[in-house]
Amino acid sequence: MAMQDQEDKKYMQRALELAQQAWGQTSPNPTVGAVAVKRGSIVGEGYHEKAGKPHAEIVALEHAKSSAAEATLYVTLEPCCRFGRTPPCTDAIIRAGVARVVIAMRDPNPLVAGKGINKLRRAGVKVSCGILRREAMRLNEAYVHFHRTGLPFVIVKWAMTLDGRTSTDRGESRWISNERSRRYVHYLRSGVDAILVGAGTVLRDNPRLSVRLKKRSRPQPLRVILDDTLRIPLTARCLNTRQGARSVIFTTLRASKRKIRALEKRGHRLFIMKAPRGRFSIHPVLKTLAQLGIQSLLVEGGREVCGTFFRGRAVQKVVVFITPKILGGRTTTSPITKWAIPQLRNVLQLRGIEIKTFQQDVCVEGYV
Repeated sequence: MAMQDQEDKKYMQRALELAQQAWGQTSPNPTVGAVAVKRGSIVGEGYHEKAGKPHAEIVALEHAKSSAAEATLYVTLEPCCRFGRTPPCTDAIIRAGVARVVIAMRDPNPLVAGKGINKLRRAGVKVSCGILRREAMRLNEAYVHFHRTGLPFVIVKWAMTLDGRTSTDRGESRWISNERSRRYVHYLRSGVDAILVGAGTVLRDNPRLSVRLKKRSRPQPLRVILDDTLRIPLTARCLNTRQGARSVIFTTLRASKRKIRALEKRGHRLFIMKAPRGRFSIHPVLKTLAQLGIQSLLVEGGREVCGTFFRGRAVQKVVVFITPKILGGRTTTSPITKWAIPQLRNVLQLRGIEIKTFQQDVCVEGYV
C-alpha cells in the first residue's frame, strides 16, 4: 500500500507540474493537469490551456489513444460531469476504458461537487481522492475560494522601504521596488481577473493597470477603481479604451452626473454605492464584482484602500515587496491606514509564508 501511495504521489506531482504551465490563464475554469499511466509508464498527459479548449483529461486520453484502456488516470481536480463549453470528461474517461482515476481534490463548484466521482464509480471505475490535495487547492486557490464563498479571492500588494515607507513625505512612490520586482507584479497581474486601485493612486501614479508580458493568452484584467466623487480625469491611462478595454468604477451620489454620463458614453461601467464619510463598504463591491464573474482580485491601492479591505476582513493573501532603502521623513506612515490592531497579542499572523528575492528586493507572500 505504501508503494502504491508513493506511485500515486509521483504521478500526481507530474499532473500538478503540467497544470502549473497554464496558471492564471484558464479563468473562469480551474487550472488542471492529467497523466495517464499504464504498467508503470506514462502513456498520455496534458493540461487545460484556457477556457474553451479541451480539458486536461481529454488531452491526456487523446495522447494515450488505445493505451488508455485499463490505465490509471491522475487528475488534479475532479473530472466534470456536465456539458459546458465542452462535453463531460467523465463520459470520455468511461468510454476510454480507464480502470482507475486518482483525484487530488473534489471540485468545489456545486454543479460538480462529487457528482463526477459518483458517476465514475457507478460505471465501475475505481476512484481515489485526496492525493496531494493541499498542493492542488493552492494551485486553484481563487477558484476554490470563489465557489465556496461566492466572493473573489483578494490579494493585497504593496512595496515599501526597510523603514516601512511606501512614499516620500511629498507623496513620491515611483519606484520603490526594482525592475525585477515590478516584472513579478506583471506576472501576478496576468493571473487575476481584475486589478483594483483607489482614486488617490490614479491621481498620484496614473497607472495603466495592465499586464505587459509578451507570453499570455487571456484578455487583460478588468480595471476597477474606487472613486467616491469621480476625481479621476477622463485622460487617466486606466481609462484608455484602446483594444476594447473598459473599466469598472465604483462611485457615490456625490459624483457629478455629467461625468458619470461621460464615462458611460466611453463604455465604462459605473456602480453607485453607499460610502458614509467617503468610506466604501467593501462587501457590496466584492459581491458586485462576483456577479461580473470576477474570481480573483489584485488590490494595488494606496494606504486607505488597503485599510478598507483589512477593515472589511476581505483579504485572503498578502504580497509585500521590501527594498533595502531608507527614506525616513517627518511622518510615519503604515502601508495600511484607518485600520489597526490595538494589542500586539491580537496581531494578524500570516501563514503559508513564501519568501522570494528579486536582486536586492525581498518579496514576502502569505495567507491571512
